[in-house]
Amino acid sequence: MVDLGEFGDAFRSDPHPVYARLRERGPVHRIRPPGADPDYAAWLVVGYDEARAALADPRLAKDFAKIDASFLDENLIGKHLLATDPPQHTRLRSLVTRAFTARRVELLRPRVQQITDELLEEMLPRGRADLIDALAYPLPITVICELLGVPDMDRAEFRKMSTEVVAPSGGDAEYSAMTRLAEYLTELIEDKRAGGPTGDLLSDLVRTTAEDGDRLSPVELRGMAFLLLIAGHETTVNLIGNGVHALLTHPGQLAALRADRSLLDGAVEEMLRYEGPVQSATFRYAAESLEIAGTRIERGEHVMIGLTAAQRDAGRYPDPDRFDIRRDTRGHLAFGHGIHFCLGAPLARLEGRIAIGTLLERAPGLALDGPPGEYLPGLLMRGMRTLPVRW
Repeated sequence: MVDLGEFGDAFRSDPHPVYARLRERGPVHRIRPPGADPDYAAWLVVGYDEARAALADPRLAKDFAKIDASFLDENLIGKHLLATDPPQHTRLRSLVTRAFTARRVELLRPRVQQITDELLEEMLPRGRADLIDALAYPLPITVICELLGVPDMDRAEFRKMSTEVVAPSGGDAEYSAMTRLAEYLTELIEDKRAGGPTGDLLSDLVRTTAEDGDRLSPVELRGMAFLLLIAGHETTVNLIGNGVHALLTHPGQLAALRADRSLLDGAVEEMLRYEGPVQSATFRYAAESLEIAGTRIERGEHVMIGLTAAQRDAGRYPDPDRFDIRRDTRGHLAFGHGIHFCLGAPLARLEGRIAIGTLLERAPGLALDGPPGEYLPGLLMRGMRTLPVRW
């Protein structure tokens, strides 16, 4: 048993040395996550090949109801794509992809650029800022709220609720945040159902119908809205924050990107590999007893797939701790793999490329203005709360 909590704040700010030592000992380990109950344990997969295979292994299930267990979001919000298995997952994803198409994402490009420009016009005259607060957070939350048709809300309050969901601080804060989100989304969906079509994604999801007449139920709509709203911005916040931090701490790579803007798409992919926004995939459990790399996992045991750990595996990416925007990053796991591959990956890439590319163009003197703030707690997300920059 490896108690990750014993590594303290050092693991939270930089887990890579710990993951490297674990990989040296093997691709699968019994661990206790930081802050977990003393009697809780899970399996953590840290090897690239094993992680990629595990992400697509149907024996590692997501619907915890099958073993008489559940998570807080399922109890308060309802089932969604990250808490279901086929055939339920297949049905839900099919209905959602009817409305959330690649064309719909591409049509957002001008608006994403406009929002980015407006945020930078407000930020740049100041000479220094917290990049998370000034750009990395407001861009994706504005985009996803407009896409879903969420009215203007108290963004600061929503940010607190959202962060508690993905990186709980402890106590009753997570439960309280989930309860408020559930109430808000229920009211929002009822408003969409009562009104006429408005062209936004949530309104379309309310009315989406398959050939056989199947539609999303009110509870399924709430779960889908929750997933799109939370996952649709939290991951992109960290993509932008982690990506800019990687560039600013690797001046040679930053200079290369400034000299050749055609490297931008590859640079974003390397940011996703080097310090991706999701540290570990959402929980799975063994629907039946199985072995991963010779390690036996009994039915019902929890399995975590370490994306951050797997993407620094030298067996897949030579010299993995080197940030190299020219690297061949094909096969990286930042958006997962298999049937649970991130539905919002095209939107995250679009926002990341526009935000980072425009920032570098309009702030040629961009530099760090002190150390980043604390990193988010837990093993789900990988991102910093603040990133002071100047230009």
